[in-house]
Amino acid sequence: MSHPYWIPEHASPDDFPPLEEALISPNGLLAIGGDLTSKRIITAYRLGIFPWYSNDEPILWWSPEPRMVLFPFDLKVSRSLRKTIRKGTFTVTMDQNFQNVIKACAAPRRDQNGTWITDDMQNAYNQLHEKGFAHSVESWYEGRLVGGLYGIALGHVFFGESMFSLMSDASKVAFAHLVWHLQAWGYELIDCQVETPHLHSLGAENILRHEFRSLLDRLCEVPEHRKWLFDPAIIDI
Repeated sequence: MSHPYWIPEHASPDDFPPLEEALISPNGLLAIGGDLTSKRIITAYRLGIFPWYSNDEPILWWSPEPRMVLFPFDLKVSRSLRKTIRKGTFTVTMDQNFQNVIKACAAPRRDQNGTWITDDMQNAYNQLHEKGFAHSVESWYEGRLVGGLYGIALGHVFFGESMFSLMSDASKVAFAHLVWHLQAWGYELIDCQVETPHLHSLGAENILRHEFRSLLDRLCEVPEHRKWLFDPAIIDI
């Protein structure tokens, strides 16, 4: 396909083309348009697709090749990070402040002029949180939210979306706690979307798109773990 598939405004929530039709450049651009209803977003994740666009763009849907993932038991935690966790520098919670986590993730970074987490995206994921699909992990320091992450959980797959950190290691601590909980809950896959050196340092790896889709077909059908409560007994330090 030489151009992305166009999704009409009132199309069915499952109106997506085959993943093989995604563009090579830009890598993974599959479709344009549609909407951000909960049904469409959940359908997209189950197919291996995610929305990612800026305020001045229509909704863009992506399925990159390769796909960066983390198999939970492959998590790498550095000695310095384990030391920070043992010291108890940060207090970690789950699903205690989703709205402010996604708002903090949407704040422009030093090397960026804007954000892809638009107001419409925030509203859509806040609705998914209310419906039990979207979850957050928070890092607190002296009662202040200083780091965290959010994503979507389907079956035994966690689809990571974004993280933020206002203090050194705050988001890494949240991520390590998330992965240890996912291990204990039987999750088998964490979607990291696209490769970054930071994710690679934590144990993430690239797999082919068709391998990723095969994993989703199997793991998204497993009964979901819905009780997202922090359990200090499972922390692996």
